[in-house]
Amino acid sequence: MNSPFTRVVVGSTNPVKLAAVRAILARIAPDGVVLGVAVSSGVPAQPFGDEETQAGARQRAHEALRALDGTLGIGLEGGVVEQGDGSLRSCAWAVAVDVAGQEGIGGSLSMPLPERVARLIRQGTELGHAMDIVAETLDTKHGRGAVGILTAGLVDRQRAYEPLVAYALAPWLAPAFYR
Repeated sequence: MNSPFTRVVVGSTNPVKLAAVRAILARIAPDGVVLGVAVSSGVPAQPFGDEETQAGARQRAHEALRALDGTLGIGLEGGVVEQGDGSLRSCAWAVAVDVAGQEGIGGSLSMPLPERVARLIRQGTELGHAMDIVAETLDTKHGRGAVGILTAGLVDRQRAYEPLVAYALAPWLAPAFYR
């Protein structure tokens, strides 16, 4: 079987998501090509809950694979999760799918969100835009992300997404354990 890492298509044109996939691919398949394509996630612009966020990542992966005739499709989706105490936390998921239909998933980026940000999200504002307002900045989601702002730059959005991509690729990286 040919490597699934030959032509990897990411279901987004967001430079942060593409950079995260490229950083991982450079370590496992330096000759692989990473392309980005705008596709629908099939979920609201601000997904709520892990399941809805996973569904968005999954649809992005499948749509990307089909859109540009890839060998592997990857979808990345960020969302928020309501906690039992009414607070919100962030979440992010990556889904990878190959032409045979094999799928891998990885997620985390779980951190509490400030109440001012949570309030804006509950009013219908996307997390990235809510962070733009609260942090008085622009284009958070195409740059350091909420995680970059809330960790004072210790972790940026790209670095937070890289492990998710690696986790999603586990079935191809360690196939003997997934048979």
